[in-house]
Amino acid sequence: MAEHKPSAAAGNLSAQQISRRAVVKGLAASMAWAGAAPFVHASDKAGSSLPLVGSGEHTYECHHDWGDVPAHIRYSETHGVTIDDDGLIYIKHRSSGDEPMDTVVVFDPDGRFVRSFGKECHGGGHGIDIRSEGGEQFLYLSDIHNRRVLKADKLGEMVWEISYPQEPGVYESVEQYRPTNVAFAPDGGFYVGDGYGSHYVHQYDKDAKWIRTWGGEGSEPGKMKTPHGLWLDDRPGREPALIVADRANFRMQYFTLDGQHVSFLEDVLFPADVDIRGDVLLVPDLHARVSLFDADNKPIVHLGDDPEWTAEVKKFEIRKDRSLFRPGRFVHPHDACFDADGNIFVVEWVAPGRVTKLRKVS
Repeated sequence: MAEHKPSAAAGNLSAQQISRRAVVKGLAASMAWAGAAPFVHASDKAGSSLPLVGSGEHTYECHHDWGDVPAHIRYSETHGVTIDDDGLIYIKHRSSGDEPMDTVVVFDPDGRFVRSFGKECHGGGHGIDIRSEGGEQFLYLSDIHNRRVLKADKLGEMVWEISYPQEPGVYESVEQYRPTNVAFAPDGGFYVGDGYGSHYVHQYDKDAKWIRTWGGEGSEPGKMKTPHGLWLDDRPGREPALIVADRANFRMQYFTLDGQHVSFLEDVLFPADVDIRGDVLLVPDLHARVSLFDADNKPIVHLGDDPEWTAEVKKFEIRKDRSLFRPGRFVHPHDACFDADGNIFVVEWVAPGRVTKLRKVS
């Protein structure tokens, strides 16, 4: 059975106090940006020349270092991004240092700060995903430091948290478990990828009760090495299936909704996560590109693709030196998602973090 308990990372504050603080902070910030002048990032000013990536109807203008990050937030690696029904963009960063810091930072579509929360995940901020349940939207947060998944509302009030499942008998201790991302099942349940732990996928019902586990480390079909990100692929004309970014096996892997291996998608380098808009599949790839695939999983375009640049970033040193970054080039895309207008937000595993808005121009 899933373990439900109050957050140990909350320090001396109760869950109720945390909730009230998040609500007050959120309302205050919301009022502040609602009456403010539109935020203009330095790279958006008239006369500036922004790099373009892609081609044809998939051409995008690169707005690097998007978002007016408030002074109380110091980005560590930016690991996750999601967008709610109101168009607010939620950025999840790992956060670091001795003093607990909010790991979720929320912006309006113009990049103005709205609110922040998530000290519970300090040091382990990773995946973030959102869905509607009973007319309300909830966030699912993966915490790789405290080795758990948390559910929260949009203001940061925690609903529950779960640790590793004991039922399948694949873990001897919590140290073998580090969940990286969550995907949602069509029946209200969800899946958890243990990407940095023991390479399993765990399935839960809508009440966060364990159903089944599959995978484990390996390269044969059905086995995985770093099942880092995952998503329900229910594009029109396809049988709904779970697609997993089997990162260290350099492939995407499809499973039935009950965990049976189906097929591979292999035109990827080091895939980190997945998103879908219409019939387009979006894959942020840690090896310096963001890929788009059509309804038949044929590549449409690999945004930012440059073999020479990729060879450089695969050494993993550029991520620590901003002077080596290039306009229109990615370093290590770790997550990405579409907004309602077809723009793409990309977050990267660099220190400190970086958010890029790819504004669709055609």
